[in-house]
Amino acid sequence: MDEFVSNKANLDKAIEGISNGLKTKATDLALAEKALADLEASVTSVQPTVIEINGILASFGFTSFRLATAGERNESYAIVRDDGSNARSTLSEGERSFISFLYFYHLIRGNMTATGVSGDRIVVFDDPVSSLDSDVLFIVSALIKRVLAEACSGTGRIKQVFVLTHNIYFHKEVTFDPDRKAEKRSHETFWIVRKTKDGSAILGYPSNPIRTSYELLWEEVRNPNRPALTIQNVLRRILEHYFTILGNMDKDSIIAKFDGRDQQICASLFSWTNDGSHNFSDELYVSLDETTVDKYLSVFRRIFYATGHGAHYEMMLGPVPATENEIPAETVAIATEMLEASGVLPVAHGDPP
Repeated sequence: MDEFVSNKANLDKAIEGISNGLKTKATDLALAEKALADLEASVTSVQPTVIEINGILASFGFTSFRLATAGERNESYAIVRDDGSNARSTLSEGERSFISFLYFYHLIRGNMTATGVSGDRIVVFDDPVSSLDSDVLFIVSALIKRVLAEACSGTGRIKQVFVLTHNIYFHKEVTFDPDRKAEKRSHETFWIVRKTKDGSAILGYPSNPIRTSYELLWEEVRNPNRPALTIQNVLRRILEHYFTILGNMDKDSIIAKFDGRDQQICASLFSWTNDGSHNFSDELYVSLDETTVDKYLSVFRRIFYATGHGAHYEMMLGPVPATENEIPAETVAIATEMLEASGVLPVAHGDPP
């Protein structure tokens, strides 16, 4: 009996000690939660956001507008010009996009409420440079690279970042990494979303697939699952860039190398840069079925060989030699004369063996 009483007393003391410890811990937890709430409130208040965004604008030398506090208790934002006038009614579309991006950039480091600011997060930038001029595009690119660096280092709350864009220049700015070699780094992936007749397809790449818009057009031609609805415009843009902008070549003479429907297709490919030169190409419409697409690709290839630029075609697409029945003998002879005149081929003398 005495032993039972002694054990019970010891257990009661242990329970009392644990209960007191729990009360102390509960008090400490309440104090810590209050301190965290105070810190979160300071992060999500208006003034720190105004200070940080204005600091970002000043660091890049941006002076078109700045933020200020507004409202009876300074609980709202105002966008003002350098002279202090309200800029709300005079903001351009690009400026609206830029200020929205800046607020989002600040928001991903805090929260709109006084709770949850310390939670981990995944950030998505969906084409953030639409309607932006080159100076603002550079600022946006630099800020996104800061977010990417934070996610890669693992030092902050941002754990993963997705960047979606149609802008090749912006993509090159954001993805530039002097430490990256030929392949992608372990912390990054590259994807291209392509339109298909049934919707969209997402294709992954082992390295950065975007170099220039011109190379991207050739990538569309190389793609065996290229969409028939867009291939005509892709071929047009390649021919415009290579022959008109870079080569300053006469399109009429190139079109004249073809006959019949092939000439129509060739004129259609050049119609953007040769508008008005041929009456039948002004409103030329060629329905695009699988056979017609193959014909477009064949004529597209023959244009390069007919003008003596087959080497460029093979460099961009890989060696796909054209057969004799695809290129008229006259075209082959003209291309050969051009290559001989340029010194690429030796001049032939006498009859062939």
